[in-house]
Amino acid sequence: MGSTLRLSEGRFGRLVLAELTAGDRLEAQADPVIVLQSRYDGVLFLNPGESHVSPGPTRVLALHAGREWLRSCFPAVFETDERHPFMQAAEAITPRIRQLADALAVEVQNDRFLSPERLEFMLQELLLSIVETYFAGRRAQSRLWRGSRFEDTRIRRAIALLRARPNKELNMDELASQVGLSRSRFYDLFQICTGFSPRVYLDMLCIETAISRLSSGRGKIGEVAAELGFSAQSNFTRFFLNQVGVPPSEYRRATSAQREQAAPAPKPEQRE
Repeated sequence: MGSTLRLSEGRFGRLVLAELTAGDRLEAQADPVIVLQSRYDGVLFLNPGESHVSPGPTRVLALHAGREWLRSCFPAVFETDERHPFMQAAEAITPRIRQLADALAVEVQNDRFLSPERLEFMLQELLLSIVETYFAGRRAQSRLWRGSRFEDTRIRRAIALLRARPNKELNMDELASQVGLSRSRFYDLFQICTGFSPRVYLDMLCIETAISRLSSGRGKIGEVAAELGFSAQSNFTRFFLNQVGVPPSEYRRATSAQREQAAPAPKPEQRE
């Protein structure tokens, strides 16, 4: 499967960051595979036994998703006897899934900074976004979410509101009220559905957004801090250091060095 750059394993299965060249083959064996490509505007889905041949050079994130993990999140979608859970071989990528793919690629490459908890969160977000985007319009809503931890529509709405504008100033009492729940009931249901408290979930979204901005080189650190609702850059620096283990300036330098290493070497000039 081309050249493997990073490999992460966990309850979710295997996550592989790899460089493919034309003709390299990706194969799904016992487990389905979700493929995120850096140079093409699509998501590939391989059911068990299927394969994909790369048409050209690209970097991919291939999630060899463990069937038990899939079923624990969405039992009605990934049923025990379902050999072909994916109905389409490829789908157009959405901005949300592109953001997750880019952040995941950066995080996996900087795996010395990546905690198992944050990786699990991002992969859960990826799976939830895929089900919402590519399955919701093709299956009855009552069946799609049946038995899922995300079955409660109020919690799904709360997640959508958190995603829309990750901001540390967000008032959780107001969010609970927006989705029609008391504060205590909201916290209990959110923890059951996602495995995280609302505040930890928001922190993870803030870190994901920060990593996307820092790794792309867009904006100053102070601008990223302000976007995420921090009153001072120093507060954001402490938050990032606590969550990631290094200050944002060091993280940006590390990703900048990786971009330079990954960039193709300039072709030598030809003399006439």
